[in-house]
Amino acid sequence: GKNCQFYCNPCHRRLCEECKDEHQRNPMTKPHEVVLFNQRKRQLPVKKCTLHPTRNIDILCKECNVPLCSKCSTMEKHQGHTFNDLEDIFAGKFESNSKKISEIQGYFLATAQDLKKETEEDGKEIKKIMDSIRDSIKDEAESLKSLVDKATSEKLEHANLIEDSLLKQLKPQETTYKEYIAYLETLVGDLRGNFPITDGGGSSVACSLEIKPIPETTKPNLPKYRFGQFSKDNVGKLLGSIVVPSVKEEKRKIKPMEKDSSSQLKPAGAQGEPEQRADAIKRPIVSEVRAFKVPGVDSTWYLSVDKSGRVWASDDGGNLVQTDPEGNQLQKIQTSGKDEGYHTVTPTGDLLYADKIKKIINKIPQNNRISKFFKTGDWEPLSIHSSHINGDVLVGMRKDREAKVTRYKNGKEIQNIQMDNKRQAMYNSPLYITENDNGDICASDDEKQAVVVVSKAGQHRFSYRGQEPEFHPYGICTDCSGNILISVGLLSNGTVEIISQDGHFLSRLFAMDQEITSPRCVCVSDKNNLYVGQEMSNKVKVFKYEFK
Repeated sequence: GKNCQFYCNPCHRRLCEECKDEHQRNPMTKPHEVVLFNQRKRQLPVKKCTLHPTRNIDILCKECNVPLCSKCSTMEKHQGHTFNDLEDIFAGKFESNSKKISEIQGYFLATAQDLKKETEEDGKEIKKIMDSIRDSIKDEAESLKSLVDKATSEKLEHANLIEDSLLKQLKPQETTYKEYIAYLETLVGDLRGNFPITDGGGSSVACSLEIKPIPETTKPNLPKYRFGQFSKDNVGKLLGSIVVPSVKEEKRKIKPMEKDSSSQLKPAGAQGEPEQRADAIKRPIVSEVRAFKVPGVDSTWYLSVDKSGRVWASDDGGNLVQTDPEGNQLQKIQTSGKDEGYHTVTPTGDLLYADKIKKIINKIPQNNRISKFFKTGDWEPLSIHSSHINGDVLVGMRKDREAKVTRYKNGKEIQNIQMDNKRQAMYNSPLYITENDNGDICASDDEKQAVVVVSKAGQHRFSYRGQEPEFHPYGICTDCSGNILISVGLLSNGTVEIISQDGHFLSRLFAMDQEITSPRCVCVSDKNNLYVGQEMSNKVKVFKYEFK
């Protein structure tokens, strides 16, 4: 009636502590192997021999590899063969299978369930993103409809002006013919009052009257309507498009099996491979394409590049200069900006820049005057990025001791990103901001000494804290492969670090012999050229790089 704690393997008996002591004192059972109950040898299931139905199968012929009963071993065809205890084999198999079951339940099943949950979360993320894209399509269509209505109104007004002009031209002609008709009617009356009078010789004394000719006028050139040439495809091209990044799909991460699980079932390729260290990763091959100086600035703390290769560069004195691809100055304006990434170029080539003092975002269309785009309320705008995916505007901002990233569409606030899922503040001072091809929002926060990356839905994905004890991230951008490039301030010189879109360190880009002094900002153009601006110089360098 007491709890079973022990087990006799030869007897296959369950034993409590008292029975165990008695079992080991008995001369008949003293040699038996008594173990803890959970270490017991599993009893061989009962199976009768087909040749000897009264006997149980309990041995294995090693040469024939068939299970037998003890009487079968005396048969002629098994003479001289070696036999193994089938119960020992069964116990070993049971233990091995138990370990595998434990591994399946503790690792494979649990990991597969986590991956299944991850796919479900991806499905929810896809739904959110597609809902946002659908909203963007509708908003853009409404904007296009508004422009069509405006253009229609202008054309109708133009038609009214043409009509007024033509009618004005006809008015004098109408007056001319009205006066001529009156003249003719008067003339007819005069002629009717003259009767023929003759003298003695019979000649008429009536005077011959000369009739004025009909006035000549010109017919107006009547307008015609030339129908526009458009189709559904033409209209579709005016609207944005859904862009699916062409980068190779990333494999889901499968967590490695813990060491204490089993050394027999490690994933292929993982056994014996050391974790790759940052200093062991190959540096990409970097080649300088060109370099140019930006007139009108003392240094290049931030850069924005448009599709035509024109560059907007700013220094810490608020000077914002536009140059052509060769570095010739095109425009220069004075701003309240300092060392932040406070300007960006839209997909259409317009410049947006933040005014920290007035708390507004200004817009400069190409070769046009500055206009106010939208306000940021009580929040001080620090950094700004125009999405090349959907045209949204991302703004990093702060107020008192709070900081956040806000998404705007057509100047209207549609999303605020501030806290992680534990309700902890994600930002202290997001001075630089960009967007990756997968929709991730990447913000460089020197006060937090981290690059904070969140999904398009605003969920915290990871925070990258660099390869040194102190990490000072500044300018940030992404390339066509989805890698994130960060200009990093170091005590010695500074560098540009490249990490994957999941936050894994890939490489440091520059060696000391490439004469990059204190890189402060980075920008990748549509042609995947890397522009690097320097804190201590107004020289911009342009590079190509690739991993070998």
